[in-house]
Amino acid sequence: MKSYLAAAIQMTSVPDLEKNLTEAEELIDLAVRQGAELVCLPENFSFLGAEEEKVAQAQKIAAASVTFLTTMAQRFQVTILGGGFPVPASSGKVYNTALLVDANGTELARYCKVHLFDVNLPDGNTYHESATVEPGQDLPPVYFSEQLGNLGLSICYDVRFAELYRHLSQQGAEILFVPAAFTAYTGKDHWQVLLQARAIENTCYIIAPAQTGQHYGRRQSHGHAVIVDPWGAILADAGDKPGVAIAEISPHRLEQVRRQMPSLQHRVFH
Repeated sequence: MKSYLAAAIQMTSVPDLEKNLTEAEELIDLAVRQGAELVCLPENFSFLGAEEEKVAQAQKIAAASVTFLTTMAQRFQVTILGGGFPVPASSGKVYNTALLVDANGTELARYCKVHLFDVNLPDGNTYHESATVEPGQDLPPVYFSEQLGNLGLSICYDVRFAELYRHLSQQGAEILFVPAAFTAYTGKDHWQVLLQARAIENTCYIIAPAQTGQHYGRRQSHGHAVIVDPWGAILADAGDKPGVAIAEISPHRLEQVRRQMPSLQHRVFH
């Protein structure tokens, strides 16, 4: 692993596939022009609309998303994480799928979200992700990259389940992806503190691209795409507007923190 710049992209995706992909391309271009070699897109980057609409268009969204990620990775010669898009499942629902693609456009890793967001919030918003999304059955993978480090996948609501990240760090993860469309209501209280906790307890970098702003109806996301270092320090924060958070991923910093705080080696219960 070498030192390099990573980008966590922040978008306001809407129920319009073409519009979203145009915005994503502009933000990838912006990140690459700032030197990013690893570019991460948020959950629902290619489509954020009503659940029934997402399922109806899932085949089209999935095909366009994969083509887009492959094309962008090849064009800009970077590794790209597509943080979440619907892939049709045999049940008639979809898998909320994250895809990691290298600069040749080759698929490196894929993960189907296992923890689904079925929550009634005090602000009156109700989310029932499992109505249209089939939960993944497998723990997320770690992709071992000589250049970029060991990359562990997850999606959004997963961040509340510490055991998933402990599994990833046990598998050797050094960088954890948490692409999200975190709600505005929960985000203000929980987003940053959960990400910092996952970084600190696993002594890993966190790259958390995010959705922000108003998407459709009452659906609103918190924003604040961030990159967190293994000590829990916020290295970059995209604020509440579409944009890019960019920071250095350093093997020396990772090694330093793990030497100073060797908590992973001190675990008693496995």
